[in-house]
Amino acid sequence: MTQSTLLQYEAPWPVYALDWCKTPAPNGQMRPRSSFRLGIGSFSENYSNRIAIVGLQDERVLVEDEYNEYSDFVTLCDAHHGYPVTSLQWQPASALSYQWAQKSPTTELMATTGDALRLWEYSGDVQPVMSNYVGRAPSSGGHSLNLKTALSGQSKVQNNSNGAPLTNFSWNEKAPSLIVTSSIDTTCTVWNIDTSAAVTQLIAHDREVYDVAWLPGSTDIFVSVGADGSLRAFDLRSLEHSTILYETPAPKNVPPPSSSPSTSARPPTSPLLRIAFNPSDSNYMSTFHMDGSEIQILDMRSPGQPVIELKGHHGQINAVGWGSGDQPLLATAGDDCQLLLWDLANHTAASASMNANSPRSASSRLNSPRPDVKKKFVTEPAFAYTASSLITNLAWSPMIQGVNMSTGQSTAGEWVAIACGKSIKALKV
Repeated sequence: MTQSTLLQYEAPWPVYALDWCKTPAPNGQMRPRSSFRLGIGSFSENYSNRIAIVGLQDERVLVEDEYNEYSDFVTLCDAHHGYPVTSLQWQPASALSYQWAQKSPTTELMATTGDALRLWEYSGDVQPVMSNYVGRAPSSGGHSLNLKTALSGQSKVQNNSNGAPLTNFSWNEKAPSLIVTSSIDTTCTVWNIDTSAAVTQLIAHDREVYDVAWLPGSTDIFVSVGADGSLRAFDLRSLEHSTILYETPAPKNVPPPSSSPSTSARPPTSPLLRIAFNPSDSNYMSTFHMDGSEIQILDMRSPGQPVIELKGHHGQINAVGWGSGDQPLLATAGDDCQLLLWDLANHTAASASMNANSPRSASSRLNSPRPDVKKKFVTEPAFAYTASSLITNLAWSPMIQGVNMSTGQSTAGEWVAIACGKSIKALKV
């Protein structure tokens, strides 16, 4: 029996925001299919955007090919979102054991950004009630997705404002009550979502902030990237200064300055759009430039320039993400319709051996640079998949256990989902 390596879903609208659930459903009796739930969100330039949770139609699609004429995923529930969904994430795995003050243990949280940070409560995937009456279909089990709270604070830089639109956010793994958001108004805001209170708001960049990420294992340090072309690190314990880890090189042919240039303004540089940490070695981060086709791998120990540059795409990059294995692959996707998976373990291990004699904790990481290393270029991905249209986003699954069924067995492993137009495709890695 052949096992499926590609699952697909057609949404009723173009999909932009995308995330794979981090854990099986808490009340799903660990059913295999509850590991295969995706959160998706639309991005239309109006106020009719929606979010949805989709799940496997039948667990047999994992091991049987006869099901391929049907959609593998079905919509479990959806909700009106209004403003375009700039980012959507399921709660981190640590949220299951966290002592929430304001959440039922049988529900899961999902967060979205747009005009505000919204927390959603999802319940579902309960075992269907079997009916004793012949011919009556089992009840679907009540899937529901309800808005729990919407958080948008006063803006530090805009008078009489309820907060500018948010571009992205990062959910803290170690303390799942903490979320940091990034905004077009140059600020980042740290929220305690359990108390619905802003912990702090800071002016992070000179221009719009496009992405933000907590340092894995830390509740104090996060990094951000933005339209000013810089990657910066912040420590909540000393917010009076930030550390610039990387700046986009200034363009060589800079136009003459305007008649009244700002004294602090840098020359126009290419914005940095996304930032993602390697979860197994958080010294390493991946980022890319607007309109760029290369991915820069940065090492926090040698700030200033990338240590690795990945050259495999032939169009603008739209998304990056690391898997969750011991030696995680890096997935990249873009306008060239390509999903590329990169195995950088050998390259990063070589760099790590240079630092074997200087162990550091997360708290000391920002203050201990190392000598510059020479940038390497990697041009051969470990895996490539070509989609039918440009890929707008991607999301990794956690490691999913194998499933034993009477019709066959699916092996354990990771999946990566991509969004292209209205289509979602999930590929077994």
